[in-house]
Amino acid sequence: MKRFRLPSEIPIEEYPSPEEFIDEATAIVEGAKERGITLRVIGGMAIYMHSKEYEDLWKRLKRLGAKVFTDIDLAGYSKERDKIAKFLAERGYEVDQRLLMYYGRVRQIYYSDRIPMVEVFLDRLAMNHTIEFKGRLEKDPLTLPLAELLLEKLQIVRMNDKDFKDSIVLLRAHEFGWDDNDKINLEAFKIQGLFDDWGFWYTVTTNLQLLRSKLDEYDIEESHKVVVRSRIDELLKYLNETPKSKKWEKRAKIGTKEKWYNEVEEWH
Repeated sequence: MKRFRLPSEIPIEEYPSPEEFIDEATAIVEGAKERGITLRVIGGMAIYMHSKEYEDLWKRLKRLGAKVFTDIDLAGYSKERDKIAKFLAERGYEVDQRLLMYYGRVRQIYYSDRIPMVEVFLDRLAMNHTIEFKGRLEKDPLTLPLAELLLEKLQIVRMNDKDFKDSIVLLRAHEFGWDDNDKINLEAFKIQGLFDDWGFWYTVTTNLQLLRSKLDEYDIEESHKVVVRSRIDELLKYLNETPKSKKWEKRAKIGTKEKWYNEVEEWH
């Protein structure tokens, strides 16, 4: 096998197609399930998997392209760490030992000749804010549930253009509800602690307001904008009106005078 290369280092002529990424991600999740291992796809790829009927919207947003996916991001449980490693090795993946020593308790980074990188996050996604996986990976057969996919984007303190576009498509493609059956489950925002953690709540609500204001920057049909605006307003109303804990209220008084998020360390 070739040495580990970052996706950005791979020439376009050697790069897997988007379909190859999706096919492999699906095969990994389904193959793991046969072994009794719980793995789910996360990130922009998972949003795309759930929103393929809005292919035209993806294209209008200029979100698709030859290198639309840089890796396969997966969520799993640390109790299955060794099983995951063995399973991926049998699929032809090697683990980067240097990164394993440094990050192995919380994430594992694999590479192969076919797919440049597979990253497995264990138990939680700990970025600017933390999304817990316990009891949530089982709610969707292929990906992290829709609410957590949205939170994965909205927890980013400095969202980039790609994050905004992914959020637009997800909000356009799915209604809110109180379960995870092809809906953005409002209960998940409580499960993930937004009404106990003012910082998480603040980042999410700030990003929703920013996303709403940015909609007109994108060359998409007005009908899409109307639906997305309406759903942003619906979510903001829920997040604002739901009762908060005393811990939340106490931290809210401090506001942004103190840092309300975690810095994210770049491993590359």
